[in-house]
Amino acid sequence: MMSTKAFILVSAVERELLTGDRERISIECVECCGKNLYVGTTDGSIYHFLLEEKALPAGTATFTATKQLHRHLGFKKPVNELRAASALHRLLVLCDSSITLVNMLNLEPVPSGARIKGAVALALNENPVSRDPFCVEVCIISVKRRTIQVFLVYEDRVQIIREVSTPEQPLAVAVDGHFLCLALTTQYIILNYNTGIAQDLFPYCSEEKRPIVKRIGKQEFLLAGPGGLGMFATVAGISQRAPVHWSENVTGAAVCFPYVIALDDEFITVHSMLDQQLKQTLPFKEGHILQDFEEKQIQDLLASHRVEEALVLAKGARRNIPKEKFQVMYRRVLQQAGFIQFAQLQFLEAKELFRSGQLDVRELISLYPFLLPTSSSFTRSHPPLHEYADLNQLTQGDQEKMAKCKRFLMSYLNEVRSTEVANGYKEDIDTALLKLYAEADHDSLLDLLVTENSCLLTDSAAWLEKHKKYFALGLLYHYNNQDAAAVQLWVNIVNGDIHDSTRSDLYEYVIDFLTYSSDQELVWKYADWALQKSEEVGVQVFTKRHLEEEQNSFNPDDILTCLKKYPDALVKYLEHLVMDRKLQREEYHTHLAVLYLDKVLQQRPSADSMGTEVTEAQAKLRHLLQKSDVYRVRFLMEKVQGASLPMERAILHGKLEEHEKALRILVHELRDIPAAEDYCLWRSEGRDPAYRQQLFHTLLTLYLSPSSSAPELAVAAVDLLNHHAAEFDAAQVLPLLPGSWSVQLLCPFLTGAMRDSVHTRRTAQVALGLAKSENLIYKYDKMRLKGSSFRLSDKNLCQTCQNPFCEPVFVRYPNGGLVHTHCAASRHMDPSSPRPGART
Repeated sequence: MMSTKAFILVSAVERELLTGDRERISIECVECCGKNLYVGTTDGSIYHFLLEEKALPAGTATFTATKQLHRHLGFKKPVNELRAASALHRLLVLCDSSITLVNMLNLEPVPSGARIKGAVALALNENPVSRDPFCVEVCIISVKRRTIQVFLVYEDRVQIIREVSTPEQPLAVAVDGHFLCLALTTQYIILNYNTGIAQDLFPYCSEEKRPIVKRIGKQEFLLAGPGGLGMFATVAGISQRAPVHWSENVTGAAVCFPYVIALDDEFITVHSMLDQQLKQTLPFKEGHILQDFEEKQIQDLLASHRVEEALVLAKGARRNIPKEKFQVMYRRVLQQAGFIQFAQLQFLEAKELFRSGQLDVRELISLYPFLLPTSSSFTRSHPPLHEYADLNQLTQGDQEKMAKCKRFLMSYLNEVRSTEVANGYKEDIDTALLKLYAEADHDSLLDLLVTENSCLLTDSAAWLEKHKKYFALGLLYHYNNQDAAAVQLWVNIVNGDIHDSTRSDLYEYVIDFLTYSSDQELVWKYADWALQKSEEVGVQVFTKRHLEEEQNSFNPDDILTCLKKYPDALVKYLEHLVMDRKLQREEYHTHLAVLYLDKVLQQRPSADSMGTEVTEAQAKLRHLLQKSDVYRVRFLMEKVQGASLPMERAILHGKLEEHEKALRILVHELRDIPAAEDYCLWRSEGRDPAYRQQLFHTLLTLYLSPSSSAPELAVAAVDLLNHHAAEFDAAQVLPLLPGSWSVQLLCPFLTGAMRDSVHTRRTAQVALGLAKSENLIYKYDKMRLKGSSFRLSDKNLCQTCQNPFCEPVFVRYPNGGLVHTHCAASRHMDPSSPRPGART
């Protein structure tokens, strides 16, 4: 189906510019390199033209050719072939069986006269084996029968590197790497000139039709096969594409990917390599095929939404366009293709094309009204990459399609915002993403704002306010160091002045925010508001603050002054100072104890129905009274007197070392035997054994007092002795015990007392034995030293000062060393002096 206008015929050079009035002269070959067009004629001449292309409004183009030079080679034979070697600035000219190197600008032969003789046809190796950038590889059919030669061509010299024999006379050749594709007299073959291995392809008759051999890509060739078929063959001798059907009378062929262009006597036909279909027929007689690439073909395919064919065609142009120009062109084609897929809601394909084409993502964002910041300097690409004014036009107002497009953009922007794609315009991307999230009520809005972002404050704030995202707006203010505005906004939400249901625990969130804020002014501004809402929660702005910051920033006295109006908060803060921070300041401990006491006393009228709250308050008071050592004991004692708080009075008496009074309260008023024993353990903790023994003895005395005739106290006394036998001196206890008590009743106590007594006696005996042994050792040493004699004369020298002894007064060490008495004294005064012996 011929529906594609892949090519149009445009006259590039008029005949008059070539031949003038010499009608017998005709074109034999052409070569194009950039804007330079070279034409070889039948009279042995070369013409050089400069082509300028001008686009027309209709989408076509015209060419203006300026004749640069005309050079006759000096032969009367035609110029058979022209090949440009742009890297060398050379033109290879085949004329009269010789290949001459000429300068591409002035068409003069190289001064060295370098040439290749005996050539019938030539082909350039576009996949060269040599890695030398200053030479090209040329393969020729030699005038020698059945011979192919391979040359390296430099700027001013040529070098033959290989000569290969063929089974039959070669008529046409193409080359790729080490592989030659040859049209012989009766067949096509692939020949590896490096190994000499040949692979037959298929037969044909050279007498009936002209052979065609074209390299179309790496290790692949196009051949004119039998039955009007254009056959594809790889260097492995196989075909990976279906053949194209062309005319039986084809005389020439070219490839402009993905098209095969064939020439016969009357037409140029264009066939697709993708589906092998005939795509276009152009009437044309007696013409030569010029291989070139036109981006207009790609644009026509894109206009028809034939994305796959356009991309294949663009990729195939790599061989014909300079690398930099190709990359620019190919990226643009990928971007255009991406927008076509996007418009068809093929989002996965569009995303991949956008990425591959390195799309400026703002091109995509600009389709969505109001997403780009007002301060953005972005302008769309020109010429435009698509035909749509905005998303409304693209979706034709279809809300479902519009929602899908917005979801795609959210996903795409989230993926690219942290990649190189976002470099230079993160503000535009993040601001657009924030607007999409807010409009869609998306959970990721908060994630965006609490992490590193580049959202523009002015645009983003207005958008969030428009969509009533006040909590998110507060996060935006906080990220931009405007904490006061953020907290005020959140306070308005909590107070109900504005509505935002994003967080049901917003009050607690504000408390946490203030807790971790280092702005003292901000904390003090909202402290009363926080405490009025909830004293227990509000006080956390002071109690949960980081200890180091609290010590350096907030004065506890200032906080206590603030909390005077909030009794529950005041208690919580004092507990924080005393229990958590363990500050040892008398006023804090006393104040907290008084508050505890007041609370207990307030609840005393309902003591007959005392609940857990009263018990909790009393427990806190008793714990503080027991553990703290810095509160004003007598002050508190005055407050509890007459308040029916015997346990608290007992603890305070204990703090005053009035143990008998304390124990009397526990034993006689409270009748709390376990509490009395716990009291003895508490007050004796960390004290010497005698102190502990005295406490337990006082308790026992109270139990056994004549005034204490209650039977339970006698039982308590027995239990005390039996359970704490180690805490008593049996000699002091036994006289106190009633004579009616049996030994069996006190068996545990007596057993323990006996065991302790025996242990003490034996320990004393061991210590005495050790002391006697040590004394005996010293006596032996003394007798041994006295039993020996020595001579002292004025010839003996002091070991310390090395002076002689002038009188018979000295000190002798166990090792026999003799020193002056004053030297011995100085040694004891100076520990660093040498030591003659360990003992004297």
